[in-house]
Amino acid sequence: MAHATAEDYEDYTGTTAPAGIGLMLTRASRVVNGALISAIYTTDDDGMATDPRVLAALRDATIEQTAAWIVGGEDGTGAAPVYDNVSIGSVTLGGRTGGTAGSAGTADGLASQARQVLAQAGLLGHAPRTYC
Repeated sequence: MAHATAEDYEDYTGTTAPAGIGLMLTRASRVVNGALISAIYTTDDDGMATDPRVLAALRDATIEQTAAWIVGGEDGTGAAPVYDNVSIGSVTLGGRTGGTAGSAGTADGLASQARQVLAQAGLLGHAPRTYC
C-alpha cells in the first residue's frame, strides 16, 4: 500500500502527477519502508502507522522519493539510464546503460530529501549499540 496518493503528490509538489504515478508511489513506499526497518512507532492491526505526524512523514518521504526518481528518469524499476557519455583516456563511450542498485537516483536507494524527512521525524533507526 502506498503512503501517498496522486493528489498528495500534486499538492506537495505543485505539479501535475505524471502518468503511472500510482505505481511509482507504491514502489517508493517500499523503499521508504525499507529505511524503517528499526524504526519504532505505533501501528494498527494492519501494521499501518497511527500517529498523524508519522503518517505525514511517510507520505512526504514517499513523495520526495518519487520526485527524485522523476527528475532522474527513474520509474522505480531500477532500469533507468545511469550515464550519457563516459571517457577513459582516449576512449569515449556514448549512450546509456541500466541503473546501478543502491545509488540514490535508482530504485533501490533512498533519495536525500526522503531521508531527511524520515530523519527529522525521528524514524530512521540506528544500529544497536553495545558498551563494553
